[in-house]
Amino acid sequence: MIDPLFWLGLSLLLVATSLTAVLVAAIPALQELARAARSAEKLFDTLSRELPPTLISIRKTGMEIKDLTDDVSEGVQSAGKVVKQVDQGLNTAKKQAKNLQISTRSLVVGVKTAWQSFTRPKPAKRVERLPISEKLNEKPPLTLREREVLKRRE
Repeated sequence: MIDPLFWLGLSLLLVATSLTAVLVAAIPALQELARAARSAEKLFDTLSRELPPTLISIRKTGMEIKDLTDDVSEGVQSAGKVVKQVDQGLNTAKKQAKNLQISTRSLVVGVKTAWQSFTRPKPAKRVERLPISEKLNEKPPLTLREREVLKRRE
């Protein structure tokens, strides 16, 4: 049993058997690997055909969203300007109404005063006028409001 040739042959037989077993086990794995490579190749072909148009569509959508955002921003700004103009118009209308109210009051007071001066009886006796030197010591003539206050007190 010490024959080296026997052991060499046995070793070669075992190596050949193990290589055969490895090849038999590796053939289905290599077939699956080939099938996976074909699937990956089909996937890459599909991606190379469909991905660029999809990316272009996404880019266009992004640009449209940006344009819409710009339009909305412009609309908001113009609405703000309109609100400011309306506010200024309201302030102007308030000022004009206030001035009209003051003018109307002045007109009414003037008409009342004119009516009272036209309808009051004329004095029968003549009032003597004071000399100019005494007029200088007098108070200045009453304003319209002071006259109204005096009339209300009477």
